[in-house]
Amino acid sequence: MRDVLEDVRAALGGAEAWVVGGALRDELLGRPILDVDIACDEPELIALTFARHGAGAPFPLSERHGAWRVVLADGRTVDFTPLPGAIVDDLVSRDFTLNAMARQLAGGDLVDPFGGRVDIADCRIRAVSPRVFEEDPLRLLRAVRLEDELGFRCDEATEELVRAYAVLVSRPAGERILGELERLSVDGYHRLDELGLLAALGGSPGRFDRLDAVDSSNFRLVCAFGARLRDLPISRRLGRYARTLLGAEPPGDGSPRLIHRFRQATEPWALDALAFLGRPELGAAVAQARARDPVAPLLRGDELGLLPGPEIGKLLRLIAEERAAGTISTKEEALDLVREQSR
Repeated sequence: MRDVLEDVRAALGGAEAWVVGGALRDELLGRPILDVDIACDEPELIALTFARHGAGAPFPLSERHGAWRVVLADGRTVDFTPLPGAIVDDLVSRDFTLNAMARQLAGGDLVDPFGGRVDIADCRIRAVSPRVFEEDPLRLLRAVRLEDELGFRCDEATEELVRAYAVLVSRPAGERILGELERLSVDGYHRLDELGLLAALGGSPGRFDRLDAVDSSNFRLVCAFGARLRDLPISRRLGRYARTLLGAEPPGDGSPRLIHRFRQATEPWALDALAFLGRPELGAAVAQARARDPVAPLLRGDELGLLPGPEIGKLLRLIAEERAAGTISTKEEALDLVREQSR
């Protein structure tokens, strides 16, 4: 963080500014610091100046609140937020005590009006005020995500607040919700369900017995939300992934023919689909079939002697299946198969 702060100091030119939030928390925990939050006057001007010093890309984070973000070349981010007055006025608007600490950019003692340092030592997540979830319902998911990532636990009062305000969890923008969900582990999803947040988001624990079958945030999302995942602003690729897993039907056995058909319907996610269907024992058969995939087809469409049309695709798929099943292996045998089908 030190090199980033030096560039920020240069951009500020001696103006008052504070390092606030998660960077100080992670510093106390000895964790890598990826994101820095700076409270200052004129965030836009400082962000643009810092971007020139630090070779980053600036953009407005919140037009309503006047916050700006600069993304550095290595993926780290520096956020510049307005300083409302005294630094305590900023900290009182934060979510949890472990994020409500500050230190002057020039250095000095930690400002910790809510006991965040003690809560960090006790591995505790505690709301700054009873209004934190009402003010920003995304904090409901953030509480679970922080528990999950840090190995902490909400104190009793904060957990009661989470349960009480769980109905608000779907109110934030879908992009913000998805961003928090993508960071949850298997344990995080169980906690989400325990606190009533999963159901409020439209999810279900029905497939939770498979959550850990694939170490993938996308896999966990499909297990937890099923078809309801389309209610979130997911990418096209994630949409295809979800449709593939949800529409997959398990092969009756591990025979080359049935494995080929299954792969035709599920690749490149055949192994994930098997895990989702509860049939991981067929994974070896899929791996073997992948290893045997031919470099080139036995026949091209223009070698079938047919007019362009859907029949060509149908025949090429038939040739590929029979080749995978081991009934044909040469171009001549493929042509014989085509002639037989054309009779």
